[in-house]
Amino acid sequence: MEKAQIFSDVFEVSDMDPHGKKFDRVSRVIGQSENIEMTLTLDVNCELYPMKVGEKFTFVLARSLSLDGYADDAKKDSWRDNGAQRSLADDFDYVMYGKVYKYDDTAGAKVSVYASFGGLLMQLSGDYRPLQEINVGQNLYLLMRK
Repeated sequence: MEKAQIFSDVFEVSDMDPHGKKFDRVSRVIGQSENIEMTLTLDVNCELYPMKVGEKFTFVLARSLSLDGYADDAKKDSWRDNGAQRSLADDFDYVMYGKVYKYDDTAGAKVSVYASFGGLLMQLSGDYRPLQEINVGQNLYLLMRK
């Protein structure tokens, strides 16, 4: 059994919409990790999940929302149709499902992981060790809470 969470840290919003706001309901958030040297660039639906500079949030990437750690493919259940069963999403305020489309390791020990969550993009950059369980083509859940 693989562990469900493959990356977790606390980030602080250092900038928002650095190149101007492109869409009414979407903000590009730039965050710096508290515990390891990582930079996060993330498109967030600011109408559903408003954020501001200086705010801290917990950020998690997971293979599954299942608390028992089984991959969603093995259970064949919809994350929305889980009845009374608790899931990882119950502990978070903002959840997205997407796919890793690029893994850039051209900078030696520094890597960047790129994922798309229905057109909302993520770039997570830093040391390769915390990101080595992430692969191109992999489906991920992104979970956040303040």
